[in-house]
Amino acid sequence: MSRIAVVVKGYPRLSETFIAQEMLGLEQRGIPILIVALRKPYDPFIHELHRQIKADVLYLPEYVKDDPARVARAKRWAEKQPTYASAKALFDADYAQESNAGRQRRWAQGCVFAHELPDDISWIHTHYLHTPCSVSRYAAHLSDRQWSFSAHAKDIWTSEEWDLRAKLNDSAWGVTCTGVNAAHLKGLCDDPDKIELVYHGLDFSGFPEPSGAPSQRDGSGEPIRIVSVGRAVAKKGYDDLLTALAQLPDTLNWQFTHIGGGELSEALKAQADQLGLSERVIWRGAQPRETVIETLQRADLFVLPSKITPSGDRDGLPNVLMEAQSLGLCCLSTQVSAIPELITNGQTGCLVAPGAPDALAPALAKLIVEPETRATLGRNASAHVRKAFSANPGLDHLAGKFSKIL
Repeated sequence: MSRIAVVVKGYPRLSETFIAQEMLGLEQRGIPILIVALRKPYDPFIHELHRQIKADVLYLPEYVKDDPARVARAKRWAEKQPTYASAKALFDADYAQESNAGRQRRWAQGCVFAHELPDDISWIHTHYLHTPCSVSRYAAHLSDRQWSFSAHAKDIWTSEEWDLRAKLNDSAWGVTCTGVNAAHLKGLCDDPDKIELVYHGLDFSGFPEPSGAPSQRDGSGEPIRIVSVGRAVAKKGYDDLLTALAQLPDTLNWQFTHIGGGELSEALKAQADQLGLSERVIWRGAQPRETVIETLQRADLFVLPSKITPSGDRDGLPNVLMEAQSLGLCCLSTQVSAIPELITNGQTGCLVAPGAPDALAPALAKLIVEPETRATLGRNASAHVRKAFSANPGLDHLAGKFSKIL
């Protein structure tokens, strides 16, 4: 039986459990895959999901200088292929729009990918429409294969329109995980019907249903436990959250725990120090999924203040919100991207405007002092997310599409 090549930027990655969940789900549905990664992992941990995935992994050289001999062999091979002229024309057109070293690197990776692709690979499916898609597209044309994509968030909203149009029109089909994304991509594609909304959802088997009496902590005695899980990057809005926490009344007793690594970690710690919050904030860095679940189960409130950055980067449908909700934890987030597709304000959680600490602070204060409100919203959220956002329908749909190919 042939296999599907599934392309990712790095593997394994703690922040991409939804991709690992999809790959494992495809394997469990009888779809054999080969994982192709543009770089090796940097995270200190892996999830249990990664341990269950059986697929082989092909790592491409992250930079040409990492293995120039390997790249040279691949380029010599590529130049001898009957597909070379048409594939190189695609790269040349892209390079005319974006003439930088990064684009040249994608072509080199595409050559290595096509050269080393096993004969039993019948299709290429790439996660993300930015760099992994460029590599996949070049490799697909060089190796005379078709390709499809899964689009998520940053790859859509930070890519140039010309680049998106070229890829959308060249692909066989694609899926994306939010209604906002789907509408945007359909508007850029000559054949909008080739793009489908498929929520990645969540496999709830590792997330126990809420049990026991909800916490009655209200900030007057024992500190209320506020938690967030996410990379320390601009689009997560943690600078806004720290500003909002500093605005809370001194009479409220709270403790905030953050889980996740990221480029802004030190800057956020410095901000917490400057605001006088350091004694109330715990920075735990990257943690395995088991630790994340344990932390969420002990928490009173989950906060994710996502926002749109100047580059256009933003969240799509954050898995961490679904995870927290599945455990019955009340969530406070923002009206960004697909988050309102998951959370109905005042019914299954609370939403405020993005990038607005002055709106976030009173919402925080209200939820801190109202444990019954938190309990109601948490119960509603758990019931809703388990009913409407299971991973199984999306996995079944993708498996059906790949089965026809195989």
